[in-house]
Amino acid sequence: MPRPAVTIAARAARAAGNVILRYMNRIDGLHVVEKHRMDFASEVDRLAEAEIVKELRRAYPDHAILAEEGGATGKSPLTWVIDPLDGTHNYLRGIPHFSVSIALVEKGVPVYGVVFDPLRDELFTASKGDGAYLNDRRIRVSRRENLGGAMIATGFPYRQREHLDAQLAMTRALLGQAEDIRRSGSAALDLAYTAAARYDGYFEIGLKPWDMAAGVLLVHEAGGRYGDFAGRDGMPASGNLIAANLNVARAMTDAIGAQATPALLKA
Repeated sequence: MPRPAVTIAARAARAAGNVILRYMNRIDGLHVVEKHRMDFASEVDRLAEAEIVKELRRAYPDHAILAEEGGATGKSPLTWVIDPLDGTHNYLRGIPHFSVSIALVEKGVPVYGVVFDPLRDELFTASKGDGAYLNDRRIRVSRRENLGGAMIATGFPYRQREHLDAQLAMTRALLGQAEDIRRSGSAALDLAYTAAARYDGYFEIGLKPWDMAAGVLLVHEAGGRYGDFAGRDGMPASGNLIAANLNVARAMTDAIGAQATPALLKA
């Protein structure tokens, strides 16, 4: 049985998903703002986030919240970390690949997580120590032993284009061994797919907590490992993330670490 916190988070994610789907045929009329260079948000992001916050506040009024659009509110050792629409760029262009990501983090460590794909009705859930699931079916990371034949996911850092040369060098190093690399536009789904062995591994530069908090828990509870480009375990403050099974994570860390600049190897 899912833990109560996961049940609440799943309910919140589905409420947000309903908002996202409701506006899909009205994308051309949405009000869109550019928060930072090439970083967009729409009224759908804000409406979906409001639905999530309403559900979480009703159940856990004393918990803190860190949301992509609304920022940080409240003080508590327990913080809900929310991305109401991960893959906004895809959504605004009509590309059918995006998700809702919600995690409960305790002192920097994710303990409950949900990633919901409203188009495919796929609900990925995890509780610390209880495993990871896709629509109530247990999932595990891939069993691949090295990068040979691996399918790796990534994203290009539009917030941090100063690292583009390093990113391309990392990609080249991985492609020298792996089968292929995918760039789909939703970090949360990339991590969920890694947990479900659809991908063998994932890496990206400059993620925010809401991009990865739920996804890294899914990977961990599916038997995988996550950490930074220098091989340090845990959710990296730098946002420079590698996630995979243990063997592939080591191989990715070696390949990426050899190409990363000193700035990208910092904690």
